[in-house]
Amino acid sequence: MTTEFTELLNVAETAAALTVKESTVRAWILNRKIPYCKVGRLVRVRRADVEAFISGGLRTPETVQ
Repeated sequence: MTTEFTELLNVAETAAALTVKESTVRAWILNRKIPYCKVGRLVRVRRADVEAFISGGLRTPETVQ
């Protein structure tokens, strides 16, 4: 049995990765626009979810109409 650990980012690190304010990340978490997990009382976001969030918002000339 193998256990895969993913990198977890705190709100400040998530905001830095997305170049937005921490309050924006907290609002997205509150409105469930970005997946998150709780470790005790701490909120964490998986780096893979941040990358997926970025990819999900990516607009190419074919998708912009």
